[in-house]
Amino acid sequence: MAAHRRPGRRSIGGHTARTAFTIALAGAATATAFDGTGDAAPQLTPAQVKAKVDKLYQEAEAATEKYNGAKEKADAAERRLSGLRDEAARRTDGLNSARDALGSIAAAQYRDGGIDPALQLALSDDPDHYLAGAEFVDRASTRQAAAVASVRKQLREIERLRGAARVELTSLKSRQAELKREKKTITGKLDAARRLLSQLSAEERARLGEGAGGTGRASRSSASGARVGLEAPSGTAAKAPNSRAAAAVSYAYSKLGSPYVWGATGPDAFDCSGLVLAAYRSAGISLPRTTYAQIDAGHRVSRSELLPGDLVFFYSGISHVGIYIGNGKMIHAPNPSAPVRIAPIDEMPFAGATRVV
Repeated sequence: MAAHRRPGRRSIGGHTARTAFTIALAGAATATAFDGTGDAAPQLTPAQVKAKVDKLYQEAEAATEKYNGAKEKADAAERRLSGLRDEAARRTDGLNSARDALGSIAAAQYRDGGIDPALQLALSDDPDHYLAGAEFVDRASTRQAAAVASVRKQLREIERLRGAARVELTSLKSRQAELKREKKTITGKLDAARRLLSQLSAEERARLGEGAGGTGRASRSSASGARVGLEAPSGTAAKAPNSRAAAAVSYAYSKLGSPYVWGATGPDAFDCSGLVLAAYRSAGISLPRTTYAQIDAGHRVSRSELLPGDLVFFYSGISHVGIYIGNGKMIHAPNPSAPVRIAPIDEMPFAGATRVV
């Protein structure tokens, strides 16, 4: 029988060696890509940067309006809490006076040979056991019973006020937590937008700024930081539905060039709803703080019915607002990259319009 021999090991060479080397390189490249250490992502074009930045600004503004709403509610809760605490303090002062009067009665009784049990309970530091049984009141004189009943009523009222204050404090803490969350969202979006814009040259950023809807002196002022408030054209005021709307338009013109600052309501900086709030406040009209509340502050008008002073709203979430000035244009506070300026209402998705007065 022939002996079985193991085949000899063949060396890798020629085509086989080249194939193995190619496969090894491909595997290494794949592994590098999955490890995140490969080539950087392709550089975005200025147009792509602008699209991403615009989306980030719109998302930041939606968060800003939520922040404004939460702040409005937090401020209201803080005012209510302060009022409740002040009222509780006043009632406590009254209670102390009433208990002092009972103390005088108790002292007189002591001199006469004893203190009525009802007065002992009334002067106790433990209100939970104060007048625990109606029989104590029955044993007091008519005058004492009236005084003791008054103290008991004041104690109950103070406890009610303290309970209401605890509820308001809980509400306030909840609103403050909401403010913190929305602020984090806003700053995150704005930081991301700044990082994207930093990839562009100054010339590209300026070109995108001019192409973003800015017109006239107000847009150019953003480069130098100068304020360029203007007077409203006489024809614009004449077309407004009334003098208050005309006054709001005039105010908006006077703020052209003012910087955008989220959460600001003037007089030197604004966010979009803050500008609207300030403009109508100057005309003697109080508006809600947020875009989604401002749209319900007057009566709706169609796009074809727009007159100077009407509020124009944008995006499905009603996250942006401007003041219409005629000829298809508005004055608005766009975003942190641009000041208060004139822009066409066609530059954003139109969502509706309201005539305040």
